[in-house]
Amino acid sequence: MWDDARQLNIAAGVLVVLAILAVVWSAGAWLVRQPWAAFREVVVATPLERASAPHVEAVIRDELAGTFFTMDLTRARESLKKVAWVRNVSLRRQWPGRLEVTVEEHVPLARWNDAGLVNTDGETFVADWNGELPLFAGPEGRAPEVTLRWREWSEALAPLALTLPAIRLSERGGWTLSAAGTSGRLQLELGRDEPSTRLGRFVAAYGRTIGALARVGTKVGHVDLRYRNGFAARVPGFREKPPKKAA
Repeated sequence: MWDDARQLNIAAGVLVVLAILAVVWSAGAWLVRQPWAAFREVVVATPLERASAPHVEAVIRDELAGTFFTMDLTRARESLKKVAWVRNVSLRRQWPGRLEVTVEEHVPLARWNDAGLVNTDGETFVADWNGELPLFAGPEGRAPEVTLRWREWSEALAPLALTLPAIRLSERGGWTLSAAGTSGRLQLELGRDEPSTRLGRFVAAYGRTIGALARVGTKVGHVDLRYRNGFAARVPGFREKPPKKAA
């Protein structure tokens, strides 16, 4: 090759091009990091109802590093999503130096186990909340299923003027409901198999069984629906009379 002038010229040309590209790249990398490319305005475009505005501002100030060209938007989003009540974040650059932040907050639906909350999408999160919420309990990762069942069964019990302030899914897959009405709390044991069918059977028979007892002042505190063709009710204070001895 060293004796071939044409190949030498080609190699020299390639080296010159590579050198120029390296210089351009270095100059560009230097330019985009200069103060003129820094964000001059960061705007939170959505009003915050539950997330702390000072906390969001602190994260923006302390953790959102970079200029208009160099900011890692994925990393910035993840930093903001760590703020309590923040479910999702959208970041948009606006030339020449504006960053628009759109925050989607969690909407609380229920409490989850001992310390968490469940949002309206069935997702769990951790935040402080002092208001009244239903209690969901279950194994980790099953909150979406519990949320779906709660909605389904709340709708099924609504014609009976019963609400569902608590629902529990056991580790073995059994369902327990705590229903509330004008006559107080009523615990419903649905078990694992066909829980919706069992609840439907209870709803169909309620008017002539539990409802009839409630109308005459007899309160039922617990109903076991884990039977093939019926259910058993437990009446507080009721004691079955012993059978009479034969004469």
